[in-house]
Amino acid sequence: QVHVEDAGGGLVQAGGSLRLSCTVSEPTLSNYSMTWFRQTPGAEREFVAGISWYGKRLYDESIVEGRFIASRDYAKNTATLQMNDLKPEDTAVYYCNIKFTAVNEYWGQGIQVTVSS
Repeated sequence: QVHVEDAGGGLVQAGGSLRLSCTVSEPTLSNYSMTWFRQTPGAEREFVAGISWYGKRLYDESIVEGRFIASRDYAKNTATLQMNDLKPEDTAVYYCNIKFTAVNEYWGQGIQVTVSS
């Protein structure tokens, strides 16, 4: 059973920074992308940023606006999302997703990010 652990959320003032991490329990896995989504109450989960197995980064620039950076540490089976210049509208539960194929994916438990104005 693959376990995905979200960590690093919290409360920060507008303009501040947070770093989210996503850790995969099974070190022998390979060839999967790591992606962050976020969700607010009553809204659908939306894509924020991701990084492929080969290190290619993809962002929803309408959300990120150059403020977030995704990176990956293969030795630690971890990816991080550095979020800078946070805004109140970034407040959401953030979820990490790892995907091997379109039908083989796993989600983290989600972690709350709250940005106060």
